[in-house]
Amino acid sequence: MRLIKAVVLGSLVLGAGQVVAQEPVAEGSIRVATFNASLNRAAAGELIADLGDPEAMQPGLVAAIIQHIDPDVILINEFDFDEDGEALSLFVENFLSVGQNGGEAWVPVDSFTAPVNTGVPTGFDLDRDGASDGPGDAHGFGAFPGQYGMAVLSKLPIRHEEARTFQNFLWRDMPGARLPSDPETEAEGDWYSEEMLEILRLSSKSHWDVPVEADGHVIHLLASHPTPPVFDGPEDRNGTRNADEVRFWIDYVSGEDYMVDDAGASGGLAEEASFVIIGDLNLDPIDGDGILDVGQQLLSHERVQDPEPRSEGGAEAHEVQGGANQSHVGDPALDTGDFYSGEGGSGNLRVDYVLPSSELTVTGSGVFWPTSEDPLAEMLGTEDTPASDHRLVWVDIAVP
Repeated sequence: MRLIKAVVLGSLVLGAGQVVAQEPVAEGSIRVATFNASLNRAAAGELIADLGDPEAMQPGLVAAIIQHIDPDVILINEFDFDEDGEALSLFVENFLSVGQNGGEAWVPVDSFTAPVNTGVPTGFDLDRDGASDGPGDAHGFGAFPGQYGMAVLSKLPIRHEEARTFQNFLWRDMPGARLPSDPETEAEGDWYSEEMLEILRLSSKSHWDVPVEADGHVIHLLASHPTPPVFDGPEDRNGTRNADEVRFWIDYVSGEDYMVDDAGASGGLAEEASFVIIGDLNLDPIDGDGILDVGQQLLSHERVQDPEPRSEGGAEAHEVQGGANQSHVGDPALDTGDFYSGEGGSGNLRVDYVLPSSELTVTGSGVFWPTSEDPLAEMLGTEDTPASDHRLVWVDIAVP
């Protein structure tokens, strides 16, 4: 088991025969990564079926990227959850544990996953489309329970007995919750009825506190995947929810004590605890349709540091794709999502984060987004079969 990793000099062989070294990690540091890997499918069981084929292209591209970056621990967003963990086992066995395209195998020693709210029915017509059994009527948007789930894979030991999940925490129980308002009335926070608010959960997927141990030092992975702040109407039910899902972590590391986990324990993170806020937060602090000040509050929080991982490929894509990107004012080298830039599209945004607590020392960071001329760009896939519309983000942290 690797607790502190020295410089890695493995290689990846690409189609044209080039050999490219893996991203090195400073001695005495661990690498923490997040990747919205788009390993979600339209129906329950489809991901298991796809991962049962070791030749499947898209999972192979995702695995190749993870192998190249070689993290010590990674959060994967949009990985369909199943109760038996069959999909996760198949991904590790058929893809990560097998060198992709000449790369070296990446084999975790521990993992963490849990149920999420996507696709879990509420029995109410939350989106007011006249039906109460659609994907927009679930606790989190989804066609079936577990769609767009999450998973942590780790080469570091996970303290499972200390992990906390907040899947069931109610939105209305957050002090000052931004409950959406019906634009047809003058009342505030009345889009959902009292009966709906009695059961409606805050997390569109879940919020997890997963402690990992590196050479005796515990770092809490604060993992989530808030709903995108779009696909709604003037009531902004998704935008307000996204903001409160992000705000949950601000409150959690600030010593607020209102939150109650799924085991019934209340309170936020201890003041002396080290942490990394991690995941696809679906919120750019400068551009896009979200409630931007919440993202800015997170990045400027006194307990949070922003390493600002960057890439040359993000900057290149901004210029080449144009369109909606031209209206953006944020630094495109920080972008992590390669989104549609045509009419009505959002353009590329910074939505994926690895944010260590302020007392930790960052020794490196990056976004895996090669330029089009870089041989590594092959791992991003093609327009027909992309690895994902997101990019893997990593940060290296010195172990105290």
